Amino acid sequence: MKPVEPRPFADPQAAARKLLELAAGIEPINGRIHIEKINAPFLSKNGCRGTGAEFGAGIRYAVEKGWLELHESGTYVRLLVPRP
Repeated sequence: MKPVEPRPFADPQAAARKLLELAAGIEPINGRIHIEKINAPFLSKNGCRGTGAEFGAGIRYAVEKGWLELHESGTYVRLLVPRP
């Protein structure tokens, strides 16, 4: 049997915090951060190695908590918490 590695972003709060960290490192254009700017590093094998489901859960969690605003088209977010 192959051992299962623990998923660091299985918890939506952990995924949301990582997404906020990624978003804070990107210079917004007109206050907007294009979703692919945080999606690609989150899913990247060389980066976070999160999954699509973890990304979605993290975005939903961040929106519910008022940390991010997701545009209805899903193409960009706005960071609603102060940058560190």
